[in-house]
Amino acid sequence: MRIGLLLNEPTGPEPLGDLADAIAAARADGFASAWMSHIFGLDAITALAVAGAATPGIELGTAVVPTYPRHPAVLAQQAMTANAALGGRLTLGIGLSHRLVIEDMYGYSYERPARHMAEYLDVLLPAIRGEQVGYQGETLKANIRLTTPGAGLPVLVAALAPRMLRLAGSRTAGTVLWMTGPRTVAEHVAPALTAAAEEAGRDRPRIVCMLPVCVTDDPAAARARAEEIFAVYGQLPSYRAMLDREGAAGPGDVAIVGDEASVRAQIAELAETGVTDFGAALYSGRERTRDLLRSLL
Repeated sequence: MRIGLLLNEPTGPEPLGDLADAIAAARADGFASAWMSHIFGLDAITALAVAGAATPGIELGTAVVPTYPRHPAVLAQQAMTANAALGGRLTLGIGLSHRLVIEDMYGYSYERPARHMAEYLDVLLPAIRGEQVGYQGETLKANIRLTTPGAGLPVLVAALAPRMLRLAGSRTAGTVLWMTGPRTVAEHVAPALTAAAEEAGRDRPRIVCMLPVCVTDDPAAARARAEEIFAVYGQLPSYRAMLDREGAAGPGDVAIVGDEASVRAQIAELAETGVTDFGAALYSGRERTRDLLRSLL
């Protein structure tokens, strides 16, 4: 299992410089990858292309870019351009986002999201390969061929529900997860994803699992802090469903928390579930936590 970092959103006066420093530090520490969320701050693809170009030797990924606000050919063109700037090190993680965001904030319909993703991949994947795309679906249309450099980058789909896992396993390089605990990965995500990949004749899919991590001598306080910081994820329906499947009351229950031996054991457990890549979200006790993670590399 490769170990990477989920980078914090830079909030200082020079966010791209701060992001570049964070990527360089992750590479210097030996982490295999660095991932960036796309929420309401920096555009993740653009930011990674700008901030990561000077630091070779580390995979950079989005976790994840929402699909609805971007035509798939437009997203393909942007991602391919960024991949060219990064020398082929970009992994494009995409996802549906949430009804709250797509309908209430952007004003798009969130009807039948799995259909939307299936049609989105019908355009995105061949476009990223540099192929001619002629497509007419229920919700998307495209007639285009991109000549952008950087073709062929891997795509991951944020997938939690069964149909989404089948799409991710059968058509993409795998999935990227958030707020999904080890039992849910072992019993739900990994079997469905792997079966879909095998049926489609594809290689073993990647499972990029991201969770909050804190090495501490006061796990109760650290879990309470995780509940506070990540409270919104206990309320969004897709994450709430995964927490319920895990038997977790809230985000604090799936955070990886404890002293060095305990956190080491919990990360090892993730590897046993089928997780191929662990993305650590450091939220408290960062220096001690980072020391422990470095010892695992």
